[in-house]
Amino acid sequence: MRHRMGIRLGGLVALVAVVAGCAAPGGVDGDLTNGWAAMGPATAFEPAAGTCHGANFSAVGARATYDEIGCTLRHRTETVYVGTYESPAADAESPPAEGSAGAASAYNVCDEKTSTYLGGSWRNARIWIGVTHPTQAAWTGGSRWFRCEAVELSSVEDDGGLVQRAGSLRGVLADGTSELLLTCYAVAQDSAGAIASMPGVTCDAKHNAEFVGIWFAKGLAYPKDDATWAKFHDGCRGLIATYVNVPNDADLQYRTGVVSLPGNTDVWALGDFGVRCYLWLDGTELKSTLKGKGVKSLPIQYK
Repeated sequence: MRHRMGIRLGGLVALVAVVAGCAAPGGVDGDLTNGWAAMGPATAFEPAAGTCHGANFSAVGARATYDEIGCTLRHRTETVYVGTYESPAADAESPPAEGSAGAASAYNVCDEKTSTYLGGSWRNARIWIGVTHPTQAAWTGGSRWFRCEAVELSSVEDDGGLVQRAGSLRGVLADGTSELLLTCYAVAQDSAGAIASMPGVTCDAKHNAEFVGIWFAKGLAYPKDDATWAKFHDGCRGLIATYVNVPNDADLQYRTGVVSLPGNTDVWALGDFGVRCYLWLDGTELKSTLKGKGVKSLPIQYK
């Protein structure tokens, strides 16, 4: 320790001698920076797209908890896109609040970018999306990024829990054969007649419900009463008619029941008006898809 201190002191003495105007040793020009380029300004952390993460989804992305891992390993979320908040949201003192215009703008970007990344509409698959923004401290320090996160959902129910996945979601829906695509379901009811469970099954297995497409309820209020739900069901019945190739008339309600599943109120507030629509034949066991099979496959049940 004494030896090292002596070396440092000796270097200091030599430096003082040069600064004081004493002759510099040969090969030294007296320029303390020796022509080095100035160091650039410090830059804030920014996440990367195309990365997977072991941690659960969070709307706030702290640098200390950023947990990037290989997508071949089991993970919970995948960053499909990293965007930048723009004015006026970027001019605020805090990240966009839940349900705000800035938050809605970021969600809409993530909506589009996720489908591009997956190679098909994420709403047609067991996929959930979310937006992660910087912490307040990072925002104050100048960070304006947002992460678009995609998560696989459990097949136990269409709106089931988030699951760990091994393998990237990039291009997974491109060829239309992914097991993530919504297909057929075995709906079970509780004693009050409400849906108790809705496990997904292949369409060649016994089932009584089938996904027919996405209906967008833009302009409607979030359903909270029978009158509003009736509008959602009517919208989904139109998709059922096209899917099965039956008339969209007054008799359609006697051919099939319908399940209409919008997202939660939080994403509705962000402008996500997509409703997943299913035909539902209570008390019937199907063993194949009804797509394009016409009126004989979906006869009038009662009237």
